[in-house]
Amino acid sequence: MTNELGLVGETPPEAMAQQGAGGVLKQIPPGLRGAAIELSHWGFGAAGGSLFGVLPRSVRRRGWAGPVYGLLIWLSFELGLAPALGLSQARTPRLIERAAFAADHVLYGVVLAKGLERQHT
Repeated sequence: MTNELGLVGETPPEAMAQQGAGGVLKQIPPGLRGAAIELSHWGFGAAGGSLFGVLPRSVRRRGWAGPVYGLLIWLSFELGLAPALGLSQARTPRLIERAAFAADHVLYGVVLAKGLERQHT
């Protein structure tokens, strides 16, 4: 969403594919790279959703659990993955981008929590 609104220059999946995992990306035909990057983002999101789903129900049903989980996912990229891969996002101050990504991940967490809540009612 933040990318479509013009709030960010490069999404984390784009940065990881182009800066961190360039060798893998070069093996994909140029016309399919955008789709591969998008699929990887959806894959990471699905994996994150699966991890949220195995948290104890007593934690998941708390109103704060989804948003906090989303923020933790974002922070793991900002403080862990981006610096470890040497991505430009880790080296430059990008306050608007960071706030936008944080909001995106809060929304991700809310959607996860509401989706599981609906399954268990």
